[in-house]
Amino acid sequence: MGDLSRVFLLISALAMFSCGGSIEPVAQDKAEDPLPATLIFPENNSECKEGTVINDQQSTITFQWEASTNTDSYTVHITNLETTSETIKDVHTNEAEITLDRSTPYKWYVTSESNSSEVVAQSATWKFYNAGNGEVSHAPFPAEAVNPEMGESIDLETGTVNLTWEGNDIDGDIVEFEIFYGSNNPPTTSLGVLTESNLGAEISAGQTYYWYVRTFDSQGNISESDTFEFKVN
Repeated sequence: MGDLSRVFLLISALAMFSCGGSIEPVAQDKAEDPLPATLIFPENNSECKEGTVINDQQSTITFQWEASTNTDSYTVHITNLETTSETIKDVHTNEAEITLDRSTPYKWYVTSESNSSEVVAQSATWKFYNAGNGEVSHAPFPAEAVNPEMGESIDLETGTVNLTWEGNDIDGDIVEFEIFYGSNNPPTTSLGVLTESNLGAEISAGQTYYWYVRTFDSQGNISESDTFEFKVN
């Protein structure tokens, strides 16, 4: 091969490398989002008799959950179901000691956060009753909406919707429910008292409806749920 041919081949190779060979940057590892924590204690729908009693009014409970993946910190959210007041505590471990009122029902959940992600993961929400002195009867937990879900938009397929809810009681002695329903917030119309946990209610397109549940047990204890709402398209 002549010198001229060698020079031509060299120039062609250099041209091909320079034209087609922009070097791809190395992809950066995507931030890993935190996963929801799995709650352990206090157990769901239970009476919490463990903890350190401070006095007749308060005790300190150690909340526990399984450590979640890709998580640097946790926030414990606890709501007093009688007053709706909330207690919040930030921690870097998978447990937290929190002082609460005795003889009181609560619900709680944990959020997980990562320093390298903006995503906040939320655990399931559990309910429990912080025990007091010598109690033999407990009020039912406030009922939870199952269908329609809180804030849900539903399509008008028929002229009724099947309201469904879930009620729980540590003593297992729920006897009946009373449902309040309507387009006003809060609703004032009672749809009646029943033993089942579902009831058909009339709906119209373009309306927003509100409803809540009163739960009665055999000892005369009563609880009242949050007011739920849904929209009909």
